[in-house]
Amino acid sequence: MQINLIAGISGSGKSVALRAFEDAGYDCVDNLPVSLLESLISTLVKENSERVAVAIDARRGKSITELPSILESLRKDHQVRIVFLNADTNTLVQRFSETRRRHPLSTNLSQSQSTTLIEAIDRERSLLEPLRAQAHSIDTSNLPAHALRSWIQDLLKDKPLGLTVVFESFGFKKGVPSEADLVFDVRCLPNPHYDKVLRPLTGNDKPVKEFLEKIPEVVSMESDIIQFIDKWLPHYIADGRSYLTVAIGCTGGQHRSVYLVYRISEHFRAQKDLINLQLNFLNRHRELDSIPATKP
Repeated sequence: MQINLIAGISGSGKSVALRAFEDAGYDCVDNLPVSLLESLISTLVKENSERVAVAIDARRGKSITELPSILESLRKDHQVRIVFLNADTNTLVQRFSETRRRHPLSTNLSQSQSTTLIEAIDRERSLLEPLRAQAHSIDTSNLPAHALRSWIQDLLKDKPLGLTVVFESFGFKKGVPSEADLVFDVRCLPNPHYDKVLRPLTGNDKPVKEFLEKIPEVVSMESDIIQFIDKWLPHYIADGRSYLTVAIGCTGGQHRSVYLVYRISEHFRAQKDLINLQLNFLNRHRELDSIPATKP
């Protein structure tokens, strides 16, 4: 059975992610107590279910600490993937303020409302940290719901085995993605933003690609990043990781970083020896993916 565990900080988008799994045909269970996970899986196996997505949070406190050992036991007979959703504290506070909902752990604290919320978020981070360390993490701080749904849909297309390498472009003006394992700063490269013709375009558009591929510094940066990843990728594979996020950032996340994600990911997709290692690749563009698609 394919078991997908959706965990993360309250307010980070677990409900949105669970609905994306449901739309993809998974059996979905929300807010399941940790102690019932093994019983649920046993029941679904008897019902010949092949795919399940379960959302679990830390509202039951220390019982969440039992989860890593339970998952280790489940991995003996099933494929288990953990998707961990995260967001910065300021974003979470704003979301709780907008929805007027109480944090699941706030009832255990007794101070003022604003302090209680922040303390509850910090406590939840602490409880979930062991789980986050072994999960595929997604930072939803600057990610609208439609983009998160799209990213989950892309995730469901990858192969269940091997290492999935995520190439993600981003803009430094909105912060570095918290899920990034490797971060490359390409703000030193010539910026198409200052060309009035190229400004409204993106790194996916042909005129921007033609502009950047003619600049020696861009070519050199691309080569250096590829060489670095080439050198260290075998070590990440040997480390037993399931996901590796390579984040490439420019100022706005529109031109240079998008172009380099395209170029670098295409290089690795073309390496036949990497295919034999069961490597899978995903492209993400945090700022571009956050723009709602316009209707024709």
